[in-house]
Amino acid sequence: MQPVRKAVFPVAGLGTRFLPATKAVPKEVLPLVDKPLIQYAIDEARAAGITDFIFVTAKGKSALEDYFDSSPELIRSLKAKGKTDLLKAIEPSNMASGSISYIRQQEALGLGHAVWCARHLVGDEPFAVILPDDVIAAETPVLRQMVDAYSETSGNMVAAMQTVPSQISNYGVIDVAEDHGRLVKMAGMVEKPPADEAPSNLAVIGRYILSPQVMRNLSAMKPGAGGEIQLTDAIAAEIASGANVYGLRFDGERYDCGSKAGYLQAIVAFALARPDLAGEFRDFITTTLAEAETGAKAAE
Repeated sequence: MQPVRKAVFPVAGLGTRFLPATKAVPKEVLPLVDKPLIQYAIDEARAAGITDFIFVTAKGKSALEDYFDSSPELIRSLKAKGKTDLLKAIEPSNMASGSISYIRQQEALGLGHAVWCARHLVGDEPFAVILPDDVIAAETPVLRQMVDAYSETSGNMVAAMQTVPSQISNYGVIDVAEDHGRLVKMAGMVEKPPADEAPSNLAVIGRYILSPQVMRNLSAMKPGAGGEIQLTDAIAAEIASGANVYGLRFDGERYDCGSKAGYLQAIVAFALARPDLAGEFRDFITTTLAEAETGAKAAE
């Protein structure tokens, strides 16, 4: 079984939910405490053994590319000032020469199309897909959990989480064939079904390990839900062909940083998890909530 060495990062979206900030700054480089969202995705991929990083971008994403470029002047300045802590902090953004590639998605035709754009760089081997909007706090990074499980199953794998009926129509949803606890063998997958038509409460979130056949499936795909080429349809074709497709109930807390509320929740959670910030930040939150409650009672 071939190891999973390559990961595709679809980052061509306009980030319209974060306008006006994303008019000038790609959503993927918005900071979560003091690291951009994309750095969390890169760190997770590295922890899973990924060595080749493929970014599917679009016009206006130059700041994303610049972030992973070398900064000799900054490094010289930090060294001259003896700021070793800051030098260590920027190390994860340094990518080895040849390890990172960029390819353009010329038209916004959906997630499946974005992944398909990377087909020549992926080649004939299994690959991961990571959506940076989904930031997951976990003791063992989620893609690492998936790679470990994949070593036993091969085929295809998606990250799955239980969700409530009011949110189910926002996700691809798993139709369960066999439930083995953490691993669920899939009988199918439905993209954004109404709550009363959802085959389960297991939603697919932005982590995938896929066989090269999925790229060939995408080549034959027609537009699906929303008039876009859906990655879920290409995975469903794998299930129909009899290939192994599993969902993994991962350990961790997922934050939807593609929404403003989810992004703010992630900032609070990650700041409170930082020993250097937690005390002062917790005091601020406690005081602010108390003042807000007092103000609400006074207004009644």
